[in-house]
Amino acid sequence: MTFETIFAGFGGQGILFAGKVVAYAGMIQGKNVSHLPSYGPEMRGGTANCSVIVSDEDVASPIITEPTALVVMNGPSLDKFENAVVKGGKIFIDSTLISRECKRDDVDVYTIPATQMAVDMGIAKLANMIILGKLVKETEMFTWDELKTAITKLVPASKAAMLETNIKALEAGYNY
Repeated sequence: MTFETIFAGFGGQGILFAGKVVAYAGMIQGKNVSHLPSYGPEMRGGTANCSVIVSDEDVASPIITEPTALVVMNGPSLDKFENAVVKGGKIFIDSTLISRECKRDDVDVYTIPATQMAVDMGIAKLANMIILGKLVKETEMFTWDELKTAITKLVPASKAAMLETNIKALEAGYNY
């Protein structure tokens, strides 16, 4: 079993943190993991993406050229990575921020209004966790408990008050 996922969007959307949660959940499972963040010099508002590999096998390179899953939270990221996804792969689109439809018909596409859901829930900064919940549900790469354990370990003590909010956001996406 190997999951190669690219998370992509604008800096400040939590793209890198979502990838970190997936990598940590893979480590909890005892899998081989690679986590490769990438962002432009602008940081907030610039482009950001993260490549995460979770595998039963050794990971030879952190570079992903043909992801099995793609999570996109802005239009430029969909434009850039859409055609890279393997045939039969999965694309997760934040439909609040991306108005165009996926052009591919050989992949499974999941549109979720993650940003609008986050705003409606009063947790505008956690759209990344909502779309991550949907990714985990549809790929079955982790169980709910493994995902919850990963987020529990990654939310720092200084932000302990945010733990339940993050779990609430994950749950909203998972159940969407």
